[in-house]
Amino acid sequence: MKTMTIRGLDDSTAKALKDRAIREGTSINAALLKIIQEEFGIKEKSRTRIYSDLDHLAGTWSEREFKAFQKKIEDFEIVDENMWK
Repeated sequence: MKTMTIRGLDDSTAKALKDRAIREGTSINAALLKIIQEEFGIKEKSRTRIYSDLDHLAGTWSEREFKAFQKKIEDFEIVDENMWK
């Protein structure tokens, strides 16, 4: 195995790399190696992403999926007036 040094790494790139390693629960070296291998097609890109929010879901539902979801939660829209007296 070869060892390489990356020079000229700016602070924002270094921070992004460190944050990614933390999110993936791995070392910075392992995270960078994975990025390089995926970029060059040596390793298939991971389809599993680790998120700490639901932003990746925004705008992804079809109209049919939205209506199905609304149907499933419609019971939660009913207000029991007796509970609020």
